[in-house]
Amino acid sequence: MPNGHTATSEPIPVLDLDPFSDAFLTGPDPYHEVLREAGPVVYLERYGVWAMARYAHVHEALRDHETYCSSAGVGISDFRKEKPWRPPSLLLEADPPAHDRARRVAARALPPRVVRELRPEFLRRAEELVRSLLARGSFDAVPALAEAYPLRVFGDAAGLPAEGRENLLAYGTMVFNVFGPRNRVFEESTAAAEPVRAWIAEHCEREALSPDGLGARIWAAVDTGEISREEAALLVRSLFSAGVDTTVSTLAAAVLLFATHPRQWEVLRTDPSLAGNALEEVIRYASPVQTFFRTTTREVEVEGRRIPAGEKVLLFLGAANRDPRQWDRAGEFDITRRIGAHVGFGSGIHNCVGAAFARVEGEALVSVLARRVTGWESTGDPIPRPNNTLRAFASLPVRIW
Repeated sequence: MPNGHTATSEPIPVLDLDPFSDAFLTGPDPYHEVLREAGPVVYLERYGVWAMARYAHVHEALRDHETYCSSAGVGISDFRKEKPWRPPSLLLEADPPAHDRARRVAARALPPRVVRELRPEFLRRAEELVRSLLARGSFDAVPALAEAYPLRVFGDAAGLPAEGRENLLAYGTMVFNVFGPRNRVFEESTAAAEPVRAWIAEHCEREALSPDGLGARIWAAVDTGEISREEAALLVRSLFSAGVDTTVSTLAAAVLLFATHPRQWEVLRTDPSLAGNALEEVIRYASPVQTFFRTTTREVEVEGRRIPAGEKVLLFLGAANRDPRQWDRAGEFDITRRIGAHVGFGSGIHNCVGAAFARVEGEALVSVLARRVTGWESTGDPIPRPNNTLRAFASLPVRIW
C-alpha cells in the first residue's frame, strides 16, 4: 500500500491495473484513460510503484532530473538495490555530471549539419524502397517497410557492415523489454537476443565500424581524451539500442494510421509538405515509446499527493500524449493540428539525443510515400507485438497503389 500521504496530503488512488499484461501492452488506450482520470498520481499495487499519466505531470517529471533521477534505472529494476543486467547506458541511465559529458560526445556525433547532409541519402533510399513496394502491391509492412528502411539507412549512417544488421532488431527488442518485469515478453526476447549479443558487442568496437559513420564520430572522442575506449563502446551500444526499434514502431504506426484514415492520407497527398507534421502527429497519437521509469530522490508533492523518496515512478508517455487537458480532440488523428511539445521523444536533459536524426529519417520516407502512393488498404488484421516499453507490431498486411 502507498505510504506517501499523511493527514495533510490528498489520498492516492490504488489501482490493480497491470501495465505489463498482454492486454494492456497491445491495447493501452482505455487503460490510459482510467489512469489519467484516477488522479494526478496513482499507486500500482501489483508492482509497488507509483505512476503518472497526465501530460503536465509526466512532462514536469521528465524535465526535473534532480527530483526524478535516471541513474537508478529507467526500468522497473532499481540499480541501487540490484545489479543491472548490463553496464548502464551512459545516456539513458545516468544523471549529471556523468550524463552531460557523454551527451556532449553523442550530440557532437549527430550535429544538425550532419543530419541535414544525410537527408538526400535518406530520400534516395526511400525512393528505391517505395518503387519496389509499389511494384509488389501487397506486402507485410512490418518487415518490408518499417524494418527494411531503418535497417538500411540507420545501418549505413552508423557505419555498420551490411551483413548481420538484422541483429539490431532482436537486440533492440530485448533492451526495451527488460525495462519491464520478468514477464513472458521479457523472457522470450532475452532468449531470442542471446545469440546476437556477441555480434552487438563486436560491432561497438572501432575496428568493426566504417571510418566515416556515426560510430566512428563517437570513437573520435577517445583520441581527444574526452572518453575512454570502454565509454566509447557503451555510447555506440546506446546508438544501436535505440536507433532502430523505435523507428520501426513509428513507421509501423504510420502505416496503420494511413491505411485506416484515408481522409488524412488524402490531405497529405494533396500537400506532401505536411510530411514532417504528419510524422509528429503519428508520434503523438501512437506514442511508439509508451513508458519509462524514474526514481524519486526526495519526497515530492504532486497536486497535494506525496510520493516518498527512493520510489519508482512509472511515466506513461503514451497516456500523456493523448491527454485532453493538453490537446483538443486528443483522441483524433489529425496531421494538420498544431502539435506542440509532445513527449514522444521524452523531454529535458534525457530527451532523445537522436531525435533530429529520427525526424529527418522518418520525414524523408513519409514525404516520398505521399508523392508516390495514391492509396492504402489493410488486407488483414494487424498483429501487435507485446513489448514492455514500445507499442509494436508483428505484422501489418497492406496493399498500396
